[in-house]
Amino acid sequence: MNIKLIVVGKTDISYVEQGIDDYVARLKHYTPFEIITIPTLKNASTLSVDEVKEREGQLILKQLEKVDMVVLLDEHGKELSSVGFSEYLQKQMNAGTRTLAFVVGGAFGFSPTVYKAANGMISLSQMTFNHQMVRLFFVEQLYRAHTILRHEKYHNA
Repeated sequence: MNIKLIVVGKTDISYVEQGIDDYVARLKHYTPFEIITIPTLKNASTLSVDEVKEREGQLILKQLEKVDMVVLLDEHGKELSSVGFSEYLQKQMNAGTRTLAFVVGGAFGFSPTVYKAANGMISLSQMTFNHQMVRLFFVEQLYRAHTILRHEKYHNA
């Protein structure tokens, strides 16, 4: 199964970027994985919140294939433990999911069209994190899930 993470805007915090790069390198031993970065909108400050979400939403949808299983990382999504997330991944693998696409929205969240395109939503926490930190937390949890599925030491080390 291929996994992709679609994000809006670049990561510009160096320690976050280093952490993401570390876990992406580790993930390559388990699954094909890529991060797709959608550029920040130009002149976003002149647009309404709804216009920003709609334009970002159009760019997100362009990155998705019809066969992708689309999961939004959203504050209203289902909270899973690390073991629960690994079980979710296993179910997707068992179901023959070709590509699992996780999406992190922009600062204002997702447009209604992106919500309609989604097959599900997961929340990483009831707390609010900046969008760059979410990327790091997600790739770490994705790596952790794979080590759990293989009964490797990382999860409880």
